Order: sequence, then C-alpha cells, then structure tokens
Amino acid sequence: MTVPSPLLVTAPADIRAIAAAARRVAVLGMRSETHADRPAFYVPKHLHDAGVEIVPVPTQSDPPATILGQPAHARVADIAPAVDIVVVFRRPEDLPAHLDDLRAARPGCVWLQSGIRHDAFAESLTRDGIRVVQDRCLMVEHRAAHRAT
Repeated sequence: MTVPSPLLVTAPADIRAIAAAARRVAVLGMRSETHADRPAFYVPKHLHDAGVEIVPVPTQSDPPATILGQPAHARVADIAPAVDIVVVFRRPEDLPAHLDDLRAARPGCVWLQSGIRHDAFAESLTRDGIRVVQDRCLMVEHRAAHRAT
C-alpha cells in the first residue's frame, strides 16, 4: 500500500488556500472567447475578472494567438516568469502527454479541474515535488476563499 504524498492536496482548507493565493495561472486546454459557454473559457475568465493574471495554453490544432488579450503559449514550460498554478482542462487520458512539459515548468501546483482525475499522473507529479489538486473547480474554490476573507 502506498502512502499518499502530502503534495497530493485533498484537505478543503489547503485547497482553498492555494486558490486564494493564485496570482498567475496558466490554463492548459484553454478555449477562446468563441467558446464562452465552456468551462475552459469561463473559469479562467472569472479568475481574470477577479484580478488573476491568466496565461493561455490552448491545445487545439489551430490555436488562437491571444485569449483574453493575453498571448497564447504552446507549452507551459515556455512561460516566463513561472506561474503559481497550472489549471488543466484536458481529458484524463490526455494528461500523460503533458507530464514532461509540466515537469520542465515546475509550477507551484497542477490543478485538475472538476471531473478530471488521474491518480498515476498526479502521483508522478508529486514525486517531482509538484503539488496536485484533482477533481476540483478552481473558480468555485477561488470564490469561496475570497468570500471567507
């Protein structure tokens, strides 16, 4: 039996603290304004509107050059300066393809949005010293954290 890593964040108070501290967030799988009804657009837009700097990392085959007025990046590792959180909007089966990029980027936290969970992926990142939140909505946690203050 493996012991869960303390870097696999599951305690509600710890999750909220990460959300509250977000200042610069990369959005892996971000959608453009033409998809305003999709969580991969409206979640980062909420954060942007709340004053969080958003760095788009769209994964479409023909990505837009900018989203929310910010230049899009092809890889998280190409972003400078580093980000606090990489929030991920990708299907679980697509996550392993992003491991090398995320390891190279060394973000403070990789946050898998609601409905996204991949235990082996999360465990791999925690072994590299990266905190991971799974299956939680950053928008919901950010709102709750700021209501509580």
